[in-house]
Amino acid sequence: MDTAAFIIRIALMLISVLLVVVVLLQKTKSSGLGSSFGGDTASFTTKGKAASREAKLQKLTVILAIIVGVLALSLTVI
Repeated sequence: MDTAAFIIRIALMLISVLLVVVVLLQKTKSSGLGSSFGGDTASFTTKGKAASREAKLQKLTVILAIIVGVLALSLTVI
């Protein structure tokens, strides 16, 4: 039991750090006051690439959060 708990603790720490990094890589949803005056000059192709990257980061965030939850619950049970 001690070995399993130790492995789960290490995995939980690594996944938690990875989750923090993935969340910090995401862009904020609001652009601030500049967006209300039409300050966005990016082309549609760069928006598509950025949206695709953001969608992947959001999916990865959800997956990592679920893994953290499962690991935390399993550590509690053990």
